[in-house]
Amino acid sequence: MKFAIKSIVAATAFVAAGLASAAPVTVAAGTGVYNGLKLEGTGTLSFSASLLEALDVGKIAITPFGNLVSSVVDNDQGFYEQVSATAGITSLTVESTNNAVLRAATSGGLTQVAPVQRSVSSGGSLTVTDLNVDLANKKVFATIIGGNGVGTLTNFHLWNIASITGATSVTGAGTFTTDISGLSITSTGFDVFVQSLGLLSLGRGALATVEDFGTIKSTIVATAVTPAIPEPSTYALMGLGLVGIALAARRRAK
Repeated sequence: MKFAIKSIVAATAFVAAGLASAAPVTVAAGTGVYNGLKLEGTGTLSFSASLLEALDVGKIAITPFGNLVSSVVDNDQGFYEQVSATAGITSLTVESTNNAVLRAATSGGLTQVAPVQRSVSSGGSLTVTDLNVDLANKKVFATIIGGNGVGTLTNFHLWNIASITGATSVTGAGTFTTDISGLSITSTGFDVFVQSLGLLSLGRGALATVEDFGTIKSTIVATAVTPAIPEPSTYALMGLGLVGIALAARRRAK
């Protein structure tokens, strides 16, 4: 009986320690497994109407960059009607205590090229790619590849998030959609845009009017992973191990 009580106390302490050590878990999309689930999905960035108007002023050309799933660049008669890019999710960070999605990283983006225009731009280019959305702190980070001496900036804090709606945790197998809206550019992000694209007074003024850069729609698909069935030899080894533990416990009890 003494041994049984000690075993229960030890088991309880082990469980408590496990709960205390619970922490965010980062899973590679498509290959990693979290709580018996394979996680994968996409993130779609859509430009706002006001950003499209600023792009029209600069006559900025937009092309896909990197490993995008798909993109839509609708430019009718020199005016943008729609710009969006759908990128595959490469990793997800989940809080193990409540299954809340803390971060989602994607691969791929868009390149913007500004031509030389009097009072608008001296010419330049800007690529925004590999978004990393921090849902916990409502921030969006990205890799920036800028012209005019900007170079490559990794994990750059580009936008702040105004609102997050929809599913914010992975509760089991299924599809979970999250809408991230009200992307406002940071002051350093604004400066990087201006320098990379070589914006002059009119171009800079047009960009300054953009208060909302657009939305991101995150779609996560969680699929249950069937555990592998152990071979008969594995069961035999497990049985021998349990017998050994029982004998050791019996000797201690005596």
